[in-house]
Amino acid sequence: MSGSVRVLPPGVRELRGYRRSWLGRDLAAGAVLTALLVPQGMAYAELAGLPAITGLYTSITCLLAYAVFGPSRILVLGPDSSLGPMIAATVLPLVAAGGDPERAVALASMLALLVGVVMVVAAWAGLGFVADLLSKPTMVGYINGLALTILIGQLPKLLGFSVDADGLLQEVAGFVRGVADGEVVPAAATVGIGGVVLVLVLQRWLPKVPAVLVMVVLAIAATTLFDLGSRGVGLVGELPQGFPPLTFPGVAWSDLGLLVGGALAIALVALADTISTASAFAERTGQEVRGNQEMSGIGAANIAAGLFQGFPVSTSASRTAVAERAGARSQLTGVTGAVLILLMILLLPGLFRNLPDAALAAVVVTAALSLADLPAMARLWRQRKVEFALSVAALAGVALLGVLPGIAIAVGLSILNVFRHAWLPYQTTLGLVDGVAGYHDVRSYPAARRLPGLVIYRFDAPLLFANAKTFRDEIRTLARSEPAPHWIVVAAEPVTDVDTTAADMLLDLDRLLDEHGQALVFAELKDPVRRKLERYGLTRVIEPRHFFPTVEAAVETFRARTGAEWTERVPATAPQGPAPPGVPPPRPPG
Repeated sequence: MSGSVRVLPPGVRELRGYRRSWLGRDLAAGAVLTALLVPQGMAYAELAGLPAITGLYTSITCLLAYAVFGPSRILVLGPDSSLGPMIAATVLPLVAAGGDPERAVALASMLALLVGVVMVVAAWAGLGFVADLLSKPTMVGYINGLALTILIGQLPKLLGFSVDADGLLQEVAGFVRGVADGEVVPAAATVGIGGVVLVLVLQRWLPKVPAVLVMVVLAIAATTLFDLGSRGVGLVGELPQGFPPLTFPGVAWSDLGLLVGGALAIALVALADTISTASAFAERTGQEVRGNQEMSGIGAANIAAGLFQGFPVSTSASRTAVAERAGARSQLTGVTGAVLILLMILLLPGLFRNLPDAALAAVVVTAALSLADLPAMARLWRQRKVEFALSVAALAGVALLGVLPGIAIAVGLSILNVFRHAWLPYQTTLGLVDGVAGYHDVRSYPAARRLPGLVIYRFDAPLLFANAKTFRDEIRTLARSEPAPHWIVVAAEPVTDVDTTAADMLLDLDRLLDEHGQALVFAELKDPVRRKLERYGLTRVIEPRHFFPTVEAAVETFRARTGAEWTERVPATAPQGPAPPGVPPPRPPG
């Protein structure tokens, strides 16, 4: 690739390989995609606490920007149901009491700019790995909590009334109170509930039919035919005509603190969502996922949205799937969708005048239902109770404390889960199994044989400050077991690191065992770890002849020195727990 081509944005470079045979499919897929982009964009804007028209502005700008700067041929960006509550949680507390739509839009646009800057800077620094801070169990819990929050928040709107509440529990109480007080608008409830049922049925039995579009068209037709506006049904009304000019959002310096915090959380969720969606669709199209380029592409999309009265965006798996099923071959699909939306708001701003608010609530409710992943929770319960508990904790954090605290809890739980594995790693002793090469876990092979006077111990984690005491206590327990071992061979292949705290522990442990006539022996130490031990000075204290390249070499050396022979079997498990007091074992013969 020449230098001049390499500096071009990824989307522009992709045009070099565009095939004429793709044109018809891309244009048709763009038209199909538009039918989904318009109602979802408007619905997700209202979910974020913003005017419906801002969802269309956002859809146009992010699609065009990603087409230029995004590396994927097929990913579709836009307003997203998972980001809506996060945007609202960041922006609405800063909006003056009583609500100011212009201020809300300015804050949301600045939030999009900040998300974009975070993404671009992170891409430049090669920080795509930060998406791994959200483990699958905590992400499942977070998304399920988000789905529950969205669902409860939309129920009043679905039935034609509103609730002024802060937090899930208050929203539930307000909804129940509103229903009990007779605030439900029957016509709106019919549209809303009927819309949810219609979309779910069509998605289940006729997946190729644009369910959302069918529901929206029927809702508009019902409003016009039965004059639902006069029956208390709230309507979207005529949208502002035209497209907003390039505008840098004006916000107060005092607002930036909360906006930056929200931007970091949104960027993390958007990145995790984008990488997972991109990976899934890249396998089908034969492309490779380039994490940092994806970050740059979604960052550019957010910056573009922020400059034209938009709000933060992410990748949409559902809209990408629609584009793929419709035959999309390139980002020309997204460009087509953006152009059609632009033409609509320029030439037909009254097209959705009679669209009921309850129908938009139905769009959001069905999105929340598709967002939820209860089977994943059930699978975690069956497979790993600890990770199920982490998932439930993340769900509860989102539902009870709020969306932004929920994402912080999800990240924190993911990190703590990693720390837990390092703090309490799997550890065992090894024995000789007849007919199987090598030395194996005695828990898996209870009939494995042992060598009198020698214990082979495996510790499946790097040795760090967090688990140094666990390692020390287990070695001391093994040293005081009966019959007492003369050598404790650490099968160190799983030990990928030793920090200074662990090094000091090893030094003290070696001295303690030496005093009792026992030896701490290492086998299969990785070269980088061995070099660290040399820097710490341990190889000058622990005898060089107590380091072996393989466990087999250590065992054969011990047998040559002691004449020991393999016994019939070893205990099923190694001793666990802290080292009890005991009598020092005898010194080894020879």
